[in-house]
Amino acid sequence: MQTPLELTFKHVEPTDEIKALVREKVDHLETFTDQITSCHVYIRAPHGSQRQGNLYEVTVEARVPGDELVVHPRQKDAAAHEHLQVAIRDAFASMEREIKRWKDKIRGDVKVHDGPLQGKIVEIHHDEGYGQIIATDQRLIYFHRNAVVDGRFEDLKPRDTVELVVQTGESEIGPQASTVRPIGAMEYDPSGG
Repeated sequence: MQTPLELTFKHVEPTDEIKALVREKVDHLETFTDQITSCHVYIRAPHGSQRQGNLYEVTVEARVPGDELVVHPRQKDAAAHEHLQVAIRDAFASMEREIKRWKDKIRGDVKVHDGPLQGKIVEIHHDEGYGQIIATDQRLIYFHRNAVVDGRFEDLKPRDTVELVVQTGESEIGPQASTVRPIGAMEYDPSGG
């Protein structure tokens, strides 16, 4: 990390044991990516007392390039969070999932479960045999005339909606569609128009 770990306690005794546990959990997060630039952990006992039934809240904020990932305590975890170590474990397990999602997103591995990926043609060069599509996941996808199915490349024009399949391996020009199929209107318009 570029910035040292920030650890804030409220109504909780900041013991060396707890500080070491949090440091260990942060070190574990860094095994998933070396792109975490800073991490701030807030540990709170909401009612300020250490009596039985007191539920600890642990919030973890991790900054990564272009984003801030935040994990807040959830009420469904309440019973187990009478123990501070359990609340810390659960918060960092949630942050681990957030980091994995972020990594998938920046790699372009975001899974779409609502049917085929859709998009709109934003640029087409009939004379050179290629174009670009803005997909519903906001990626700009290159396509070649040979990828067009169920229609003719020459008939496509900007703002036409298409379904597409993106190749799994990214080429030197970025994400590329292996299949492009012209369709009617799509459910979600990535350009907002």
